[in-house]
Amino acid sequence: MKCRSVVFSAAMVCGLASPVVISSALGAVAPPLSLAQVYHNDIDLSRYWVSEKLDGARVWWDGENLLSRGGNIYHAPDWFTDQLPDYVLDGELWIGRGQFQLLMQTIRDMVADDSAWRRVHFYVFDAPQFEGDFTQRQQKISAKMVNNSVPWLQLVEQKRIADPVLLQEWLARVVAGGGEGLMLQQADLPYRGGRHEGLLKLKSHQDAEARVVGYAPGKGKYKGMTGSLLVVDDLGVSFRLGSGLSDAERRSPPAVGAVVSYRYQGRTQSGKPRFARFLRVRPAE
Repeated sequence: MKCRSVVFSAAMVCGLASPVVISSALGAVAPPLSLAQVYHNDIDLSRYWVSEKLDGARVWWDGENLLSRGGNIYHAPDWFTDQLPDYVLDGELWIGRGQFQLLMQTIRDMVADDSAWRRVHFYVFDAPQFEGDFTQRQQKISAKMVNNSVPWLQLVEQKRIADPVLLQEWLARVVAGGGEGLMLQQADLPYRGGRHEGLLKLKSHQDAEARVVGYAPGKGKYKGMTGSLLVVDDLGVSFRLGSGLSDAERRSPPAVGAVVSYRYQGRTQSGKPRFARFLRVRPAE
């Protein structure tokens, strides 16, 4: 069932001063997504719900369209969206562990590939329109989805883990199985847009993004190809990023201006990431 647009009050999303309309008619309007900060040990784990971090594409269902973080429309087949509910959902489009590139190839097409979309699932994190704290919202979503007959619409499983040792053990199992990490959501918070400590991400490594500003030529077996990307991160730190690039990416590197994701292990005194390793190009929003 569809609706033309969804209006939800400021009280539901981070104290906004007036109602917000999320609608394709307005163009690329970024939805007020709740964004995670990095996990740290100085929290009371008993106050959080924990779920697996899905390595997919964040999505906001506005009742009519699937919107990216930047507010652009994912062009899903009608059968995929026609049976989605008429209330706002915050979640992730996901195929499975280690299938990020396949997912991106599918959802970035302007004309939906019907057979490719059959592999895609919409995993729901939250329902921003619903009143109450996270626990109450989860109860309401569960109640609405108890007789869910849409196989590609699933509610992300949430667990309570109060012991940091058990949390790290679960993280290790997820990573060993090809997963990315864990997400922690504070149980007693209303839905909040923006980045805040009520939502945390826990990984076995650190990752970040940087913008490509140039290239360093390759040497030895990489002569005639790109040796490394010259990048600048969000902190304004410039560095080279070569480890992790495939031969194909060295022959045809990400364009200048592209945003790339990389993995690292801490930073030097000058602020450069240690052991930085290229992961992938961030999809354009």
